[in-house]
Amino acid sequence: MKEQLPDLHSHFSDLNLEAHMYASQWFLTLFTAKFPLCMVFHIIDLLLCEGLNIIFHVALALLKTSKEDLLQADFEGALKFFRVQLPKRYRAEENARRLMEQACNIKVPTKKLKKYEKEYQTMRESQLQQEDPMDRYKRENRRLQEASMRLEQENDDLAHELVTSKIALRNDLDQAEDKADVLNKELLLTKQRLVETEEEKRKQEEETAQLKEVFRKQLEKAEYEIKKTTAIIAEYKQICSQLSTRLEKQQAASKEELEVVKGKMMACKHCSDIFSKEGALKLAATSREDQGIETDDEKDSLKKQLREMELELAQTKLQLVEAKCKIQELEHQRGALMNEIQAAKNSWFSKTLNSIKTATGTQPLQPAPVTQPPKEST
Repeated sequence: MKEQLPDLHSHFSDLNLEAHMYASQWFLTLFTAKFPLCMVFHIIDLLLCEGLNIIFHVALALLKTSKEDLLQADFEGALKFFRVQLPKRYRAEENARRLMEQACNIKVPTKKLKKYEKEYQTMRESQLQQEDPMDRYKRENRRLQEASMRLEQENDDLAHELVTSKIALRNDLDQAEDKADVLNKELLLTKQRLVETEEEKRKQEEETAQLKEVFRKQLEKAEYEIKKTTAIIAEYKQICSQLSTRLEKQQAASKEELEVVKGKMMACKHCSDIFSKEGALKLAATSREDQGIETDDEKDSLKKQLREMELELAQTKLQLVEAKCKIQELEHQRGALMNEIQAAKNSWFSKTLNSIKTATGTQPLQPAPVTQPPKEST
């Protein structure tokens, strides 16, 4: 430090700040006592690669980077800086990395370190030889007394810690026993619930099997009804088509017959005077008096035929409407049966899932809502 940082060394000498007051902790703990781990990891890596000399490199790099702050500090300020502010500066990993680069660039010759070591050993030996034996023994005795007092204090601390640990262990043991009793009771209750659940599961399986059989029969019955209804609908459709064909044929025949009648009437001299080509009656006062009796019979017969044809046409239309209503009613019944079958399937499926979920102890599923069939008007 005197060679590489002479002004800082001179400042510390003026403050009577010796190296062991701040650097002993660095050397004894490898900088782990105060500095962050990101910096300590780099130091240990370099220590394993380069050897113990890297500790001197890092110490000099720390002093060099903090030189300006240390030159302005007094004795208390310098110690506080080493204890608080310096470790905070290297919490950022980038600052720690730059410090390691600077430490690697500092040159500390190994020969010079060995030379300093030998000089220190020689100085210590000369101090011991020049020292009075009585003073040395007193100092050694004082050191041993301090060590004894420290050991006694440690023994008291350990005894207090042992008693505290025993009390804590006793409390933990009591709590563990209480917890074990509670867990045993819960285990018994859980076993009882498990037996009840298995029994309920068995009953629900039997009920599910019965429901499956009932639904299977209902499904077969519904399918049979659907087939039967489909056959009836097909038959009614066929009948309706036949009635429609028959009605068209009758209408065509009626039209032809009406045309023939019109032709005959138009060929007759007396009828042509009474009826026009469109079938309208000519109310001639002179001819009505002469041919009233003859035309009344023909008119009556024609009106009778016309009424019969209209009546037959109305009956045919009525049959057609009734057939359509019946078809619509059958289709409505078929839709209702399909909805009932779908609702039965959904209900059976949801009940089966709910029974399985309840048996396994999970939250039962909500049954799917059954859509109501749309109301059809006949």
